[in-house]
Amino acid sequence: MLEDFLNHEVVLDLRSPYVCLGKLAAIHEVYFELRDADLHDLRDSKTSREDYVAAAQATGIKRNRERVLVRRDEVVAIAKLAEVVDQ
Repeated sequence: MLEDFLNHEVVLDLRSPYVCLGKLAAIHEVYFELRDADLHDLRDSKTSREDYVAAAQATGIKRNRERVLVRRDEVVAIAKLAEVVDQ
């Protein structure tokens, strides 16, 4: 089922106050590997997680990492960026 997300831009909601967006390049036993990623600390702005993700969907991912590995046990949810709804 996770393979459905490969090679798509995804949103990883993390247990910590971080959100990670990028193209899911690989699924490893312990990590998700994202390329052209934006690892964002939500404490750095007053923007909510939902508003930040909606803005990324509207204007594109603001890449700050060429490659990032995110521990799978830190991920609360994964979604395709194209499937994020803004109401």
